[in-house]
Amino acid sequence: MPLHLIEIERVKTISKEDFVKNYVRPQKPVVIEKLTQDWPAYEKWSLNYIKEIAGDKVVPLYDDRPVSHKDGFNDAHAQMKMSEYIDLLQKEPTNYRIFLYNLMKKVPMLQNDFRWPDLGLNLVKQLPMLFFGGENSKVFIHYDIDYSNILHFHFHGKKRCILFHPDQTPYLYKVPHALISREDIDFDNPDFEKWPALKHAQGLVANLEHGEMLYMPEGYWHYMKYETPGFSMSLRSLPRKWTNLSKAAYNIFVMRYFDNFMRKYKGQAWIDYKNEQAVVRTHKKLNIPV
Repeated sequence: MPLHLIEIERVKTISKEDFVKNYVRPQKPVVIEKLTQDWPAYEKWSLNYIKEIAGDKVVPLYDDRPVSHKDGFNDAHAQMKMSEYIDLLQKEPTNYRIFLYNLMKKVPMLQNDFRWPDLGLNLVKQLPMLFFGGENSKVFIHYDIDYSNILHFHFHGKKRCILFHPDQTPYLYKVPHALISREDIDFDNPDFEKWPALKHAQGLVANLEHGEMLYMPEGYWHYMKYETPGFSMSLRSLPRKWTNLSKAAYNIFVMRYFDNFMRKYKGQAWIDYKNEQAVVRTHKKLNIPV
């Protein structure tokens, strides 16, 4: 039995007023299909174009290995030249991804290819981060540390995005002192006998194509799978709710430092404890026998 997922609403275009009224204020995801069609990026951005203009840059790579106490917060697992990485993407499936990478700082000409959309969000005017992935590579389900409202643009190929409203957290086996769920849950084909709480989760799904934008409200869980090799760009706006702003501050200034300290102090026992507690706390809250 698959997850209970509803297709995310889609619009071709939208006014600033309607976007704020219908999606930002009610914190409701939406896909805008044609927002980028007047950008140079819509015609130019492909893996071959990135290889051509940024092939000599050495980039950090992440795979789908479980979190280890030996890894720092967001430490990369490997690195290689962008040209070699794109060759790998186009040759065969790979688990290696580029995550939250500021390529535009290293290749400033990319900054001319996109436009800051006027959608009523106070976007943080720092250079956008880029994300790359190979066929079938996955991004562990998580929510963002800063509780931003996110405009997520996809280019070159197809990407499947599963979202959960923050009120679905009790069913997702959230790992304490972290922003993730249990990493051994397969959100493409979950084992409901092993993870019975997931049967109650109500999620949303969108299959993004080249140039489409997904709006992810603050605090939403997101799981992403690259159906084909491709890359994405995110623009961010700080949380509008004071409660989420305070949660973001706690995550950034307290939680991640505490977690890093405990990893160094307790080692793998800390990771194992957190994974165990994800199950114990979830099942206890829902009165599911452990």
